[in-house]
This record gives sequence, structure tokens and C-alpha cells, in this order.
Amino acid sequence: MMDALDPPLEGTLKDVLEATKNVTRQFPEEYYRELDRTDGYPHEFIKVAMEAGLGAVMVPEEYGGMGLGAREASVVVEEIHRSGGTGSMIHGQLFMMGILARHGSEDQKKGILPKVADGSVRLQSFSVTEPNAGTDTSKIQTRARRGGKGWIIKGQKVWTSRMDHTDYFIVFARTSEAPEGKPFRGLSCFLVDKREVDPKQLTTRKIPAMFNHHTYEVWYDNMEIPEDSLIGEEGKGFYYLLDGLNAERVMIAAECVGDGKWFIEKAVNYSKEREIFGRPIGQNQGVQFPIARGYANLMAADALRWKAAEQFDTGADASATGANANMAKMLASEAAWDLGFHCQQTHGGFGLAVEYDIERKVRENRVFQIAPISTNMVLNYIGQHVLGMPRSY
Repeated sequence: MMDALDPPLEGTLKDVLEATKNVTRQFPEEYYRELDRTDGYPHEFIKVAMEAGLGAVMVPEEYGGMGLGAREASVVVEEIHRSGGTGSMIHGQLFMMGILARHGSEDQKKGILPKVADGSVRLQSFSVTEPNAGTDTSKIQTRARRGGKGWIIKGQKVWTSRMDHTDYFIVFARTSEAPEGKPFRGLSCFLVDKREVDPKQLTTRKIPAMFNHHTYEVWYDNMEIPEDSLIGEEGKGFYYLLDGLNAERVMIAAECVGDGKWFIEKAVNYSKEREIFGRPIGQNQGVQFPIARGYANLMAADALRWKAAEQFDTGADASATGANANMAKMLASEAAWDLGFHCQQTHGGFGLAVEYDIERKVRENRVFQIAPISTNMVLNYIGQHVLGMPRSY
């Protein structure tokens, strides 16, 4: 079964996988189970992962990183999920490297990327979503204006993950009104050193959720940041966001593939061991067929994941990459969720027991059909931008 779930990789992909396995072997399922029970943050895991260079995969070599791409980064998060863990505490740093490395100033890259590469600072948070904006980024109400140290940001964000556990974060704000017919113009992207912000100007509140994710509501109360915090050109932040989100979708697809493989392995092993009515339950087609179909669906989604990652790494047009990245994310999230259901069904009552970790992994996996983009919005994208149908929203 290992050959079916883990086809061999070569070159840098194999090297990155082995480096990741050397980390994940130190953090078994019991580690994440305890974090889930106590609502804890995986400080130990992140420390070891950073020391192993996993956070530096997409940092260019000239800044102390590995200089690799979305393919290798997706291997990291897939293996974390494949091992029974969660990559949510590291994937933000991986895909945000793309935004900073591609669009940041030389001073910004020299100032932070080497520190990210050696693990001395964390770039973990991406502050975009707002209570009244959600997926419609053009409706962002957070504003940034010139003044004070350089820029003053005022507004409210929600679902800003890991905000209390990061040194730097990226925030999106409107710096000018959008021209008629161009709603995404006027949005800008800022890199903020949280350690230098006046605590009175930044307030966070943790949002209790159905799984251990550490996500926050954030208020920017005239937060003053330096002039050189702006990433790229003023007013073009939305286009940098799209570039970064393509990489994020690849990461999420890979995480779902990792979850799916974990569910398959658990279900297959249990179905061969558990005997009811004098025969292993895996002999029953009612148990076997859903797992087999789930495997087929997961492999199809995984093929799109690799295609999208290659497009991103080779600089393909963002719209072409976006189509495959979105489809990979949607199909992988649905396949993993379906496999989670059947893994739990296969285990019967034990699938509900905390000590088996299945209920935890099911809860953790549920978010991927909602965020970072919902299944319906992916379908909107395909209908409009791939098939050329009228805009439906």
C-alpha cells in the first residue's frame, strides 16, 4: 500500500521529503492530540521545523534559503498532514515567501528573508479577510494613509491566523478609491514588524473554532508603520495577492492529499484487522468500494496539484495557474473529506474516540472546503474564467 500512497520522488523533491520526515518522526499523533486537548500552539514543532530549514524552502538562495518552489513546499505540508499533524502553522510562511520574494523591495528582502531562512523570525500571518468583505476583497474597508512614521492603518480584520505567534505579518488595506469599473485597484500590501508596533494600536481576539487553529480577529487603531513597509507599488496589492493565493491553493491541495492518505491508511489497515461475523470487514464491498473510490479521486486531485505547482514555479500566466490551483484545491478538499467520513465509518464507534485521532483529523480537514476559498467560489471561477460563462455573482 505504501507504493500506492507514496510514489517515489526524485532530486530536490526527495531531499525535501526526507528532511520533513526527519522532523515529523519526532512529533507523533499523540503530540497533536494533546495540543488539541489543551488548545496549545506547536512551538516545539515549529522550532524543530525551522531549524531543519523547512520554512526556507521558497526563500531564494541569495537570501539564505533553498531557492526552491511550490512543488517542494507542497511536499513539506503534505508530509506533515500525512504523518497525522497539521501544516497550518507553517504553510503561511511558505506561500508568503512568494509575495515577498517576487514583489518586495531589495531592502525588505535583505532585511527579513535571511532571518526567516535561519528561523530567527516568523512570518506567519496574512491579514486580508474582513467581517463585511469576506471573499469580495474589493470591499475591504481597512484604510492606509500617509502620516505619522510613514503609513497609518485603521480597520478591522477577521480570520487572521497565528497573529499572536508571529513576528512579521502582511496586511492589505485600501490606499485610494477604486476607479470606475476597476474595483480591485487602490488596494495595497504592507509588510509589518509586529514587534515594532505600539500595542495600543493593534488589538487581537482569538476566535474559538471547531479545531485547534489559532486564528484571530484584529483591530488596527491608527497603527503607525514606516514608509518602507509598502510591498511593491501602491495600489497594486490585489495582483500580488492573487500571485500568493495561487501558491496557497497548491499548499492546501497538498495538505488535503496528505490528510486523504492518512485516512486511507487508517481505514485500510483497520479494515484488514477488524473481524466481524467471521471475516475482515475490508472483505465487504460496502467498506472496500468507498475507500477505493476515494483513493481514485484523491489521485486525480493530486495530479492537478502537481500541474498547478509546476505552472507556478515556471512562471506561467497567473490565470492559467489559478485554474488548476483552484481545481486541485477543490477536488482534493472534497476527496479528503469523503475519505475522512468513510475512515470514520470503517472504524465504527472507535472512529469517534479521541485516542484514534480520526475525529480530530476530520474536524481539522473540514475547513478546506470553506477556506482559503470556498467550493462555490471555485466553481464560480471555473464557470466564468475557464468556461467563459456569464459572471454569476
